[in-house]
Amino acid sequence: MKIAVIPARGGSKRIPRKNIKEFCGKPMIAWSIEAAKASKLFDHIIVSTDDEEIAEVARAWGAEAPFMRPVELSDDFTGTGAVVKHATEWAIKNIGNVEFVCTVYATAPFIKATDLVAGLELMLKSNKDIAFTVTSFPFPIQRAIKINEAGHIAMFQPEHLMTRSQDLEPAFHDAGQFYWARTAAVLHDVPAFSDAAVPLILPRHQVQDIDTIEDWQRAELMFTAWHAVVYSVFND
Repeated sequence: MKIAVIPARGGSKRIPRKNIKEFCGKPMIAWSIEAAKASKLFDHIIVSTDDEEIAEVARAWGAEAPFMRPVELSDDFTGTGAVVKHATEWAIKNIGNVEFVCTVYATAPFIKATDLVAGLELMLKSNKDIAFTVTSFPFPIQRAIKINEAGHIAMFQPEHLMTRSQDLEPAFHDAGQFYWARTAAVLHDVPAFSDAAVPLILPRHQVQDIDTIEDWQRAELMFTAWHAVVYSVFND
């Protein structure tokens, strides 16, 4: 059995009610639920939340919210891993054997069903325990700068002051869309940033972290522009 687990806590501080706030015509979480449904991979799509309104919205868009997340897993400091482990253990106890778990983030409107499929195939083909989405940094991280308390600028890696950008090693970061894992990896807390994982590389235009209002506005602009391009291509 394959399950998707969508963590969706109700206590977002920087963007209140972020998980169900309307994003381009739908509650934010609906985009993740619909992608999971469209992939046709999952026997159950489970939303782990401590908030009844979020649970109701999730159910309205086709997901399950069969339990309320425990208080001790609903604070600002609990990591996603503990939440997904709890949901996985609940599913094993109440539904049946779980072979694969996909953590799908509630604030990932750019997520695509085809990428969910590709992520599972990549994990199986590479014989790894985990597969997750990454994308490249748009600027060489070796040439990043910092501003000190005096307001002065310094490079993090001054040895690369004169290094050409094309000669620097590309760097990537977590795209924050989904994590595939074998159930044993979830239950035994196998770290994703390790040799146990394989990356699914996404184009940068398909990735936007959403933690602040500025992030949200940028995501809406990117989403609207991308969908306008897709519509134009298929209706030209």
